[in-house]
Amino acid sequence: MRLSKDIEVIVNSSTSTATAQFHNKNYGCVIGKNGMIAANKKIEGDGKTPIGRWRLKKVFFREDKVEKPLPELPVEPIQKNYGWCDDINCKDYNKLVILPHSGSYEDMWRDDSLYDIVVELAYNDSPIVKGQGSAIFMHIMRDNGKATEGCIALKKESLLEILRKCDENTHITIAATNNQ
Repeated sequence: MRLSKDIEVIVNSSTSTATAQFHNKNYGCVIGKNGMIAANKKIEGDGKTPIGRWRLKKVFFREDKVEKPLPELPVEPIQKNYGWCDDINCKDYNKLVILPHSGSYEDMWRDDSLYDIVVELAYNDSPIVKGQGSAIFMHIMRDNGKATEGCIALKKESLLEILRKCDENTHITIAATNNQ
């Protein structure tokens, strides 16, 4: 087992653009369209990325579109009936659900490529606080570099390169630039 350094996501506090630093290399990335916010102030649907340090839990991937990523983390193919519950009134809030589902959810089997590779982050999961944000992932960036709804997004090649160096000790830290 190798020891992993945190993936440091340094955000220019006036934009949604950021730099992910990992193993002495920089990767361009984006965060939530409305910037970032302290995790205890995050609200479902606010378009903000929570500030803090989160463990990488599991990698989901579309096996019909990409080869299986090989991090030293749990890896699971996304099924067509997978969703992620974002319904604050549901017992399954901020959890993977099987569709059809009675509450509202985010579809994990997307028509675009954003969720061809998705990393579940240990955000708002121990315990889950309803309304404090769900489906905060690390995933593939849009071709146009557009900001996310609160996730961290990187180019596919960058995400794959980072994942090859990750293990169960890897965390992602979201922080603002240190302007001095």
